[in-house]
Amino acid sequence: SHIYKKNHDVTKTWKGKTEQLLRVDDHDFTMRPAFGGPAIPVGVDVQVESLDSISEVDMDFTMTLYLRHYWKDERLSFPSTTNKSMTFDGRLVKKIWVPDVFFVHSKRSFIHDTTTDNIMLRVFPDGHVLYSMRITVTAMCNMDFSRFPLDSQTCSLELESYAYTDEDLMLYWKNGNESLKTDEKISLSQFLIQKFHTTSRLAFYSSTGWYNRLYINFTLRRHIFFFLLQTYFPATLMVMLSWVSFWIDRRAVPARVSLGITTVLTMSTIITGVNASMPRVSYIKAVDIYLWVSFVFVFLSVLEYAAVNYLTTVQERKERKLRERFPCTCGIPHSKTMMLDGNYSESDANSLAGYTRNQMAPEEEKQEKMVVHLAMSNESHSSRKRGLKGHVGLRIIQNSHAIDKYSRLIFPGTYIFFNLIYWSVFS
Repeated sequence: SHIYKKNHDVTKTWKGKTEQLLRVDDHDFTMRPAFGGPAIPVGVDVQVESLDSISEVDMDFTMTLYLRHYWKDERLSFPSTTNKSMTFDGRLVKKIWVPDVFFVHSKRSFIHDTTTDNIMLRVFPDGHVLYSMRITVTAMCNMDFSRFPLDSQTCSLELESYAYTDEDLMLYWKNGNESLKTDEKISLSQFLIQKFHTTSRLAFYSSTGWYNRLYINFTLRRHIFFFLLQTYFPATLMVMLSWVSFWIDRRAVPARVSLGITTVLTMSTIITGVNASMPRVSYIKAVDIYLWVSFVFVFLSVLEYAAVNYLTTVQERKERKLRERFPCTCGIPHSKTMMLDGNYSESDANSLAGYTRNQMAPEEEKQEKMVVHLAMSNESHSSRKRGLKGHVGLRIIQNSHAIDKYSRLIFPGTYIFFNLIYWSVFS
């Protein structure tokens, strides 16, 4: 059988208090160690537990981390035969000197206190001290949204002593870049964490002097797939839906107008939804370029039908005036008004059967009007056959269907060209 020995309980043999062992009452711990001498070095290392959130609207981030300080205070040295350290909770921290490190540009921060204050103090016989805390901090992050949502953001958490300048306290990363550890399970729904690294430099304040400042830098790259589904794909579909009106009959006014208004309002809703989740920055974002160009395409499709409808109305008005001016041609089919020598053919004469004398104009007057109508008809047919570039605008005006035909090619081609340029520049 195994024989288990109980660990030696120090509390049973030591008759005094911990404060007496560490001689807390024998020293003034309001002063830093080695006061009046060189700056005391304080090493720092950090283990990031989680990145809780990244807020674009508030331009900040929330991080939970373990912050540890290392320094030597000979006033806390104690005799020990086993050379083992002693570990205490946060109650002893209030009685000794600890570094006054704070987070620069922090908005909110707190030390976790469930079930007790998450503070640990470990003192070694030679006076070396390890001071550890579990902290959640919300700090400012200056973000650049000019390439949003195809952007990468770099944020920093800055640590600095509040009271002691570099002449009194030398703050440094204990193990260089190895001083920063991260949990492998850290993940964000909207960002990909690319890199964590540490830097340090001096910060100057005009009233107090120079201070050592430590930086925890991390780079985040935004996931684009969410915005492809929620923003880019719906906007592209709305633009393509506006092109459907080019294939609808120009006389179907309710169908084309309702389709155009629906696409315009949908694009406005998409733009409003995107801007509602973003800060009100004074520069143009990449998503703004795409959405507003898409909005312009949808709006131009509405204007295109307005032009088609207007030109159609003008053309019908001209034809109505022409029929009122030459009423004799109203009862005669257009195909039967074509004369070669100014005389009626036999079929034309038969087609006039049933007309009263009052309805029919005199022969000479009728002949004259028919010749004029023939001349106008021949002129319009000859103008359609001309392939000169100078008459393209005239052909579009005379036949409003041409605007729809050209729009079926120009709108998709231009939008595809815009997408090629956009994704090549911002991706």
